[in-house]
Amino acid sequence: MKAPISIKRGTVAAVFIDLQEEHRQDRRYLVEGYGEVLANVQRLQAAARRNFVPLYHWAYIVDTAKARPFHPLDADGKSAFSDKSDPLTEICHEVAPANGEALLIKAEASAFRSGPAARDLKSSGIEWLIVAGVWTEACIDATVKDAVASGFRVLLVKDACGSGSAAMHQTAILNLANRLYGGAVTNTIDACRLMAGDTVDAWQVEGSVPLRFTFENAGRLYDEL
Repeated sequence: MKAPISIKRGTVAAVFIDLQEEHRQDRRYLVEGYGEVLANVQRLQAAARRNFVPLYHWAYIVDTAKARPFHPLDADGKSAFSDKSDPLTEICHEVAPANGEALLIKAEASAFRSGPAARDLKSSGIEWLIVAGVWTEACIDATVKDAVASGFRVLLVKDACGSGSAAMHQTAILNLANRLYGGAVTNTIDACRLMAGDTVDAWQVEGSVPLRFTFENAGRLYDEL
């Protein structure tokens, strides 16, 4: 259901996940509608900077010498994606960190599975995380779930996330919406308004798994979030 929310100033940070060049240049890992995702991320970043919301950027970079078991490799022994030697792991220039903003490296799906990031954010008084990036059913899903498990409220910005297809993205957002306890799903415009101190109506889960979607109605339910 949609209900009003607001976010107290000083309690929110913006998190941007894996907005790397490989998702618009490597034909194996193209994100559908990536240009629109990046444009919406630019709007979020501009709003965050205007309103003194701290920004945190993550990049997925794999060192095969430290990779998890069964990690996929190319014929040359390099990671099949996001290899540390690949220049396409660079953050897309239009959404790259500005001076002083944190760029953090991860070699697994979640930004919060390991390392001190969650603890450091908590210690600075952050309660809400605005989350955007790619891929929705993989790194966004894992990051959101670990953030909630760490006690953060997550504002998931649906049109600033993306995946390999619209169907993959939309069903991933619906799955997260069904279990986004303590958080909300919204769009870029309303996320920017929230950072400016406004109150907006946003999707918030009520009860257990309220969105029972099918192949036929998933797109409509996604649009209604």
